[in-house]
Amino acid sequence: MNKHASATDDTGPLTQGREFIWSDQDFARIKSLIYQRAGISLHDGKHAMVYSRISRRLRETGHDSFKGYLDWLEHNDGAEWQEFINALTTNLTAFFREQHHFSILADHLRKKGPGATPRIWCSATSTGEEPYSIAMTVLDTLGSGANYSLQCSDIDTKVLATAAAGVYKAENVKGLTADQLRKYFLKGKGNNSGYVRVKPELQKHIDFFTVNLIQDNWPFREPFDFVFCRNVMIYFDAATQRRVLERIHRNMKPGGMLFVGHAENFTDAKTLFALRGKTVYERV
Repeated sequence: MNKHASATDDTGPLTQGREFIWSDQDFARIKSLIYQRAGISLHDGKHAMVYSRISRRLRETGHDSFKGYLDWLEHNDGAEWQEFINALTTNLTAFFREQHHFSILADHLRKKGPGATPRIWCSATSTGEEPYSIAMTVLDTLGSGANYSLQCSDIDTKVLATAAAGVYKAENVKGLTADQLRKYFLKGKGNNSGYVRVKPELQKHIDFFTVNLIQDNWPFREPFDFVFCRNVMIYFDAATQRRVLERIHRNMKPGGMLFVGHAENFTDAKTLFALRGKTVYERV
């Protein structure tokens, strides 16, 4: 079959001008698979995004149709599933994004005092800007000798690798203070000019690893004082949100603080969390 569709193809206008034949059936199948594997709920307005991202997987794997690729994917429980998930996750982040959360975190850390040993989970690490912002807040508040644990997870293995490397374009850290840049980053020279790297002392209390929030095999043994789960739940339907919130609740200390995204609201989960500020909840 010719993968280049014409205006007369029975697949309809979704296909015109595209490299691969693309149908509502293809979209529905991908929508079902990513929901099963990652809990992500795609709405119909995501056709163009899904086509663009998954067509790259067709090229990478040598397939000439979405049907062929998806048939192959479903019959092989291998590494391509992770690539499929990576392709459909969205990673938008920045240092100290939603600044008020870090001010609230600092307030709670001060209440615990300099001898505190807070346990923190950043559940959507992306490329690392969020966890490093958390780590800087802890050290700026409790001092350079602070003893804390920062567990950082994501479902996307590629962004986790970037986070663990801790290397960023210099333009991406322009919003940080001169003091933060001096204390926590090394400036690249020579071939690395235009880049900065996180100092080892900022990384030494941080662990990076993969966690799929809709699966039961979370690796945690001790409960957390603080959990950052920001701009993740917006991709889940209501039932999935509730299941994830219940699991987060089980992995937090009573009185622990949950930080969520600006578009997320969990006031209907009052038996689990009580609103304590702008997109900040206390575990009850």
